[in-house]
Amino acid sequence: MNNNKYSIEIGDVEGEVKVLQGGRPVATSERVRVLRETRLADCYYFPSDAVDPEILVPSDQKTFCPFKGTASYWHVKTASGLKENGVWSYQRPLAEAQGIGGYLAFTEEVAEEYDFAVSPPEIRIEEAHISSPLSDWVLRGAGNCKTRRQLARMLGHKLVEAGIGVSRISVVLWSLHPEIAGANIVWKRDTDEASLAEASYDLLDDPEFVNSPIYYVSMAKGGVRQPLNVDAFEFDYPIIHELKAAGATDYVAMPLPFSDGQINVITLASDGKDGFSTADLGQIFEIVGTIGRYFEVLTLRKNTKTLLDTYLGRRTGKRVLNGDIRRGHGEDIQAVILFSDLRNSTRLAEELPRDDYLKMLNRYYDMVLAPISENGGEVLKFIGDAVLAVFPISDLADDRAEQAELALRSARQAMKVVEENLEKGLSDDGPPIDMGIALHIGDVTYGNIGSHDRLDFTVIGPAVNLATRMEGLCKATGNKIIMSRDFVHALASDGDSLPQNVFSIGSHRFDGFDSSQEIYAAGSRDGDFEASGAQISPVS
Repeated sequence: MNNNKYSIEIGDVEGEVKVLQGGRPVATSERVRVLRETRLADCYYFPSDAVDPEILVPSDQKTFCPFKGTASYWHVKTASGLKENGVWSYQRPLAEAQGIGGYLAFTEEVAEEYDFAVSPPEIRIEEAHISSPLSDWVLRGAGNCKTRRQLARMLGHKLVEAGIGVSRISVVLWSLHPEIAGANIVWKRDTDEASLAEASYDLLDDPEFVNSPIYYVSMAKGGVRQPLNVDAFEFDYPIIHELKAAGATDYVAMPLPFSDGQINVITLASDGKDGFSTADLGQIFEIVGTIGRYFEVLTLRKNTKTLLDTYLGRRTGKRVLNGDIRRGHGEDIQAVILFSDLRNSTRLAEELPRDDYLKMLNRYYDMVLAPISENGGEVLKFIGDAVLAVFPISDLADDRAEQAELALRSARQAMKVVEENLEKGLSDDGPPIDMGIALHIGDVTYGNIGSHDRLDFTVIGPAVNLATRMEGLCKATGNKIIMSRDFVHALASDGDSLPQNVFSIGSHRFDGFDSSQEIYAAGSRDGDFEASGAQISPVS
């Protein structure tokens, strides 16, 4: 066997051969075959009638080899107990492995010893180390790829440089995302572009997906190898016909497992005259596990960022991902604080079925969060049925007024939706939603607080406390949006006049604060909802 080129050979073993487990025969036959594969130990395959079927228990496990096919497994009953996945067989082998089709092979846990009637053949293991530009890149260069698209593109380049006629690579990676099921990265040699498309969870029920090799491999059914220069296809998927029409001559879809057991998928198409050779697939098969780990690292970072963005917000998530994770570590910043609270939530929680109440809460959060995100705010936390968000202020001269304006715009946009919702009354979407919003501006500490093993990245300080207490005035005074005097000062561009539709509702005292605070209310830009209370008073 040429150890510079991946290959497999199948031959007959002379005489009777027994598989011994605990000194007892598990299988006996005079028709044993040996498979020799580059850099692997010789593997002995026994005809199925050499094994008592009563000792075999079907297993759900499947593995895939791109030149032998999909292997099915059985557990084995032995005197020392059940040996899980102790036997495998290629029931429908690919062309290169037809000689072992239907034959059974044993793991070392079952085949503790082989007993040969004739002097056993030399057990050969091809040299374990082999150097090639492809393997060198996998070991030294692939880890430098910063994105999954870059890794897929470079993989295509290196396969072509290795003389493998790959024309297309697709890598399907499942996500950990509330809305995105997974991503499909497709590299094409003719354009040398690696595109990335994301799919929602609706994909999982799409008939086109269910009738695809991606679904077949993802469901742990093994892999797909389909030469396209033949008249009849064993795997008759639409994508295979599309690729053949585009000039492809061979197709393979292989599992790309991650360390947690998640099965992703890599597919390759060839447009070479004879498709993929055993040597081609051998090179690919040898590196695919390592390539899978690189994709896993990049996907985990992507998933981590997604989770942090989802649960902490983009700005906070980025800080945590970049290492800002020490308890007590933070910074003093100035920020606009937006605090929103749902009205009548206690009564609704008692009256509504749990699922309906949760749906209503999510509708409320959508109303509040969408404009905050659109206007650059950061939602830090949900406090029951309340929302705490901030608009951090930079050192730029005009940023204080700009962030105040963005926060007020967010509040008005959210309240506009609330008013429309109230006008509808009870509908298929559930009961109408009402809320109040308080806006304040001040100095806060932005950072990590908590115990040594459970932290919260948030804002704290008197300014936050005042904002949460202010919101209670919305219900007490009948106003939808209320603002502190400091916030209104920031809004007033000339420092003297109040912005449009902003009203003073007098001075109020709040628990924990010694002095009274002048509070203002806001209506919409278009006057759709007007604040009640005192007349406008200028800011002095």
